[in-house]
This record gives sequence, structure tokens and C-alpha cells, in this order.
Amino acid sequence: MQHGDDDVSRGAAAAGQEALVPARPPAAADDGAAGRASVDFPPRTGGRMRRIAVGLALILLAGFALTFFFKSRDESALANESRDAASQPSMVTVVTAQPAAGERALTLPGETAAWYESTIYGRVNGYVAAWHADIGDHVRQGQTLATIDTPELDAQLAAARAQLNAVQSQVVVREAEAELATTTYARWRDSPKGVVSDQEREEKRADFDSATARLNAARAQVAVSRADVDHYAALAEFKRVVAPFDGTIVERRIDIGNLVTAGSTAATTSLYRMSQDRPIRVFVDVPQRASGELMKPGLAVKIRASNLPGRVFDGAIARSSRSINPQARTLKVEVDLPNADQALVPGMYVDVAFQMAAGPLLQVPAAALLFRTSGPQIAVVDPDGHIHFHAVTIARDQGSHVELGSGVNAGDRIALNLSSQIGDGDLVSVRESPTSGAAPEQAGKRSP
Repeated sequence: MQHGDDDVSRGAAAAGQEALVPARPPAAADDGAAGRASVDFPPRTGGRMRRIAVGLALILLAGFALTFFFKSRDESALANESRDAASQPSMVTVVTAQPAAGERALTLPGETAAWYESTIYGRVNGYVAAWHADIGDHVRQGQTLATIDTPELDAQLAAARAQLNAVQSQVVVREAEAELATTTYARWRDSPKGVVSDQEREEKRADFDSATARLNAARAQVAVSRADVDHYAALAEFKRVVAPFDGTIVERRIDIGNLVTAGSTAATTSLYRMSQDRPIRVFVDVPQRASGELMKPGLAVKIRASNLPGRVFDGAIARSSRSINPQARTLKVEVDLPNADQALVPGMYVDVAFQMAAGPLLQVPAAALLFRTSGPQIAVVDPDGHIHFHAVTIARDQGSHVELGSGVNAGDRIALNLSSQIGDGDLVSVRESPTSGAAPEQAGKRSP
């Protein structure tokens, strides 16, 4: 029994060893599995993988530490630079306030107007018989422009002349009666007393007075009739429409056969409109702020028109209305030009440049102005480099620069485009504007 048990144990051990050693597959099986990957790993593969993972983790930790270090250093440097910049005065650009130029040109829009302009209406009723002048024609004073056929007026004139002849004949009759009454009364008046009665003498005197009165009445009627004749004859002169002055026909509104109605009401059609443009007037509406300087005649003026490039017309202020328009707050100014070649015509738009003295004004760039609720201000940098805000009065706005009437003195340094972060009394570092020709400088240091 003991030997049997030993044999069984040896057999089991041998079977176990065979189980640990994989059996070689048959040759046919090796040929079928040639294309599949082997799943067998060396015994130390797991240890190598753990070592590689640990190395990668250490590398990542080192990279993170370096990144954190450099980032912290940059942030610290930026914070230090910000503190240094905040501790320095703000940089501003300044210009020096200068007196305005000795002369300046104020250019305003203007409008040309005729020296004389007239709208011609008919003075008598009738029909246009002929017209002799058209638009654009230059006519002389007294020249016939048109003729009007007036049959009614002609008849009235003929009747008035006939009436004058009739009353003149009556005067002759009354003169004869008066002469007879005069001689009769003289005989009865000079007769010896007692030859004729006093009553008869008085009757002859009354006849004499009556004849004299009838003669005077006839003569008065002659004067009335002659006045009627003169009236109709004067109206007949208006059958010829004549030019009132030398000028140019601007408009013709009649043609042959048109009905002409005397008068100049809104319902009446005019015959002609003419103007004289040599010399010519130029009217300009001057703003109230400049009216004081442009109210006096004689100031030099240069006029330009867009349709006449290169032409400059020299003139001077002739007169002004000396009154401000309450609606537009402007002053009407007139400039007279000879206009010998008639290059300017009425109704043109022109640019009028007035040569004005600058006066006691100071000029600064428009960028220096600060518009706040209290009004326009400028920032003045004092010699110690501190900012001070001054309220100013704008006398003239020239676009790129303004002229100030108060709030600034000649030589003051004015800050341009000032930041809203800078307050009154702050210390700044100034840099002269390139137009000033000065190098940058440190205006001052911040007080501790």
C-alpha cells in the first residue's frame, strides 16, 4: 500500500509539471495561427511600464513648476511696472497761447442784387400792338419797349378836346355879352341925374355883374376842359412802354394781342422786369458776434464766385442796416462793386471775405477746449506742472482753432486732448506740441 501511494504521488507531480509547460500545438495549428498577434509578454514588462509612467509624471510636474515660476515672475514685474507708472506724472501735450494774427479773414455767404430793379406794369387799358425788346436785351433810358393800342382812351381824348372847343366858344359869347353889359352900364351910370331913374341904373349894373360872372364861369369851364384834355393826353403817352433806366431786360411777359390792364395789383400781369447790374450790390447777413466790426463802412472785402474760378473782386463795405434782425440775429451789410464787365449778375451766390483786425484775442487749437456743464474750459499747466481749469469765452470759432476773449493769458501753456482722469491740481509731465518747436521736459515731481 505504501508503494502504491508513492507511485500515485509521483504520477500527480509529473502531471502537474506537464500542465505548467504548455504543450506544443500540432503543426497544422501553427500554420493556421500565423496571422494572429502573440499575446505572450516577457516576465519584466509590467515593471518597465511602471517606471516609464513615473518618469512622465515627474517631467510633467517639473514643467508645471517651471511654468508657474515664470508666470509668477512676469506678473510681479508687471505689477511693479504699473506701480512705477502710477507713481509718475501723466504725460500731456501742451501749446502756448498766442495773440491772434494781425488780420484775419471772416468768410460769409452773400447774394448779389441789382443796382436798380423794376417791374413794369401797364398804365392804360388796351391791347399789345407790338413789343420791341426781349429778355437779355440791353436798353437805354426812354427806349420804347412796347406799344399798346387804346381805343377807349383815344375816344375819351377826342371827346375831351371837343368839349374844350365847345367851352372856348362859350367864352367868346360870354365875352361879347360882358362887353355889351359894360358899355350899357357905363352909359346909364354916367347919365345926368333925373334923365334916368335910379332903378334903371341899378338894373343895368346888375346886368353888367351877371355878364361878368357868366364870362368867368365860361373861362373856368375852359380850364376844366383843358385839364381833362391834358389828363387823357398824359395817359396817351403811356401807350408807349419805355425803359425807366439803362439796364437789361430780365423778363418779358407780354405778346401781341394780350390784354393790358392798368394797375399793379396781385391780379394784374406785369409787362416787363428789368435791372441794372453795373454797378452791382452784394448783401451779406453778418452774425451778431461780428456785427460790431462790420457796421462801419470802408472795411476791405474780397468776393469770389464758384462759377468764376480764379476771379477775385475787390470791394469795401458801403453801408449797413445798423439794426440786428430779431429772428436771425444778423446784421445786413451791403458791398458795392463796379462790375464793369458785368461778370456778376443779380441773384448769384458768392463768398464774401472780410479783412478784419484780430484785436486783443488769444488763439488756441480747438483740441484745447473742454465742454462741461458749467461751460467751455481750458486746462492751463502752471510753471510747477500742475493742471488748473479756467472758464473761457469763445469770441470766434475758426474751425481748427478758436479765438478766446477771456480766461487765458498770452504765454499760458494749454493742455491738448486732456484725459478725463486728470483733475484740477494734478501734477503732469508736459510735452510741447510739434508746432511749438520745444523739446519734451519734466514739468515737476509729485509731492510726497
